[in-house]
Amino acid sequence: MTDAADYDYEELGLVAGLEIHQQLDTETKLFCGCPTQLREPEESTRSFTRYLHPTKSELGEIDEAALEESRVDREFEYLAYDTTCLVEEDDEPPHRVDDEAMATALEIAQLLDMNVADQVHVMRKIVVDGSNTTGFQRSMLVANDGGIETSEGPVGIEDMLLEEESCQRVAETDDGVRYSLDRLGIPLVEIGTKPDIRSPEQAKEAAERIGMLLRSTGKVKRGLGTIRQDVNVSIAEGARIEMKGVQSLADIDDLVRNEVRRQVELLDIAEELNDRDAAVGEPTDVTEVFADTDSGVIGGALSSGGKVMGVPLSGFDGLVGREIQPDRRLGTEFSDHAKRHGAGGIFHTDELPAYGVTDEEVAALYDAVDADDGDAVAIVADDPETAELAIDAVAERAETAMEGIPEETRDANEDTTSRYLRPLPGAARMYPETDVPPVEPDPAEVETPELLTEKERRYQEEHGLGEGLANQVASGRRWHLFEEAVETGVDPNLAARTVESEVTSLRREEVPVENLTDDHFRGVFELVVADELAKEGVPELLEALAESPELTAEEAAEREDLGSAGEDEVREAVVEVVERNADQVEAEGMQAFSGLMGECMGALRGQADGDLVSEVLREEIQKRA
Repeated sequence: MTDAADYDYEELGLVAGLEIHQQLDTETKLFCGCPTQLREPEESTRSFTRYLHPTKSELGEIDEAALEESRVDREFEYLAYDTTCLVEEDDEPPHRVDDEAMATALEIAQLLDMNVADQVHVMRKIVVDGSNTTGFQRSMLVANDGGIETSEGPVGIEDMLLEEESCQRVAETDDGVRYSLDRLGIPLVEIGTKPDIRSPEQAKEAAERIGMLLRSTGKVKRGLGTIRQDVNVSIAEGARIEMKGVQSLADIDDLVRNEVRRQVELLDIAEELNDRDAAVGEPTDVTEVFADTDSGVIGGALSSGGKVMGVPLSGFDGLVGREIQPDRRLGTEFSDHAKRHGAGGIFHTDELPAYGVTDEEVAALYDAVDADDGDAVAIVADDPETAELAIDAVAERAETAMEGIPEETRDANEDTTSRYLRPLPGAARMYPETDVPPVEPDPAEVETPELLTEKERRYQEEHGLGEGLANQVASGRRWHLFEEAVETGVDPNLAARTVESEVTSLRREEVPVENLTDDHFRGVFELVVADELAKEGVPELLEALAESPELTAEEAAEREDLGSAGEDEVREAVVEVVERNADQVEAEGMQAFSGLMGECMGALRGQADGDLVSEVLREEIQKRA
């Protein structure tokens, strides 16, 4: 078995593409006036339930992925809030497309060098996993045919869509899934690259480049869950696989490597199965084999009125347990399909005897399904209906193992492996939205944003910021406050530290910095410019405002006694400290400076500029030395 790091990706014919989903930071949602802030489930004021079913497209077709999803009978519960409206509940038609969202999409199109559509039409995309109350997601093609550069060559941008975000999954319930409506309808752009990516490293670089361009607008949401990457991967003899829900850019290269390994291993398994003339038998009820079992899993299922179903896999011996990704085997693939129908998983003879199953039970199992040496057997223990559906799914996946690699959608795991999610969707899932009129966008109405990399370089050259601080400000959410402050006369380094470094330090001390508003920062800077607040008092004032956000900066400074001390007040405080430590000053002279400086600053409680205190302290020590 070849390690994924040793593959020649060019020889394997690796082809990959990205779909990047980025939430936009707009005031309101895409098709209604509700706010785009997330809420805690505990804030929910009520809930309602729905059952969703697939519908035929205008051509009379039903999407395969939607059809499979509908076979799993589940109830969907939705948590509503005091901000939830009838559009979100699907009890009122959607409103017109949000202007702010469309304008941001046009800015992104310009950064990606894309052609904007003359007229944008809203479409419905069937989604029956419960993540949309309507049973579909509204989506519209805004632009196409763009591109970005990477160190391994250009990567084309196929298209960009403006969509509504889906509901947030809160929990699995006994009857189905619980969702929260706070995220539903947040504007989202979906950017799809062309299949131009030829290595794992290029996939990661392309994703990072697109992420930087998105952040350059200053109008995208930040934080966990606000950006997701789907990665499409195939090799020459394999199949197109879509891996969904990649949260971290740092994982993309490893995900591609592991998917290539999975496809290489599955192709080897398929070749070996064909050499063995492998076959999949009919599922059989093997409950009697385990009538007196010591297996806790199987015994628990039987004691609850369940049964055990088994399927003979002729020629599969030793291959079901073969590793195809780190800690994942062909048997894990079978188990993923069984779990889709509600089963907890499967057992197979490549791993038995184990889990309380004895050698005698394994031998009896082979007899019960008429299997021989060189064969394998997979079993499912659950309630009768689930066991039958699950074992049929295992048998179907085993059949495809002999053919090669099935095209499918997979879920990205945290360890950079993936698991089966559903079949790839087809064209039958899209049809026109009749409730929203088309939009005729005008790219001339928006300006192309400055790139983050250009902004960072400008901050270093024009304002003298160090590379690290310039990067923090340019990549942060408060760069506009930094620029405003510098325009009004605030020292650039002080302004940069205030909007970034100081906030980070306070957050680490568990100060609720999320309460700080733009007006709070503007008020702090106004006090600094007016010499009513020393720079040393800025952290304490920010903390006070975070703890009491209802106050203005001026009110908080007055309450905390953070006014700027004049030279006379500074000298009075310094003289008092020096006289209190007269013996030390006489003995050490200027060497006493460091210790006394801290004492002086403490006595002035952030009301004086450090440079002024230092100057006065040196004078007073010299007088007495």
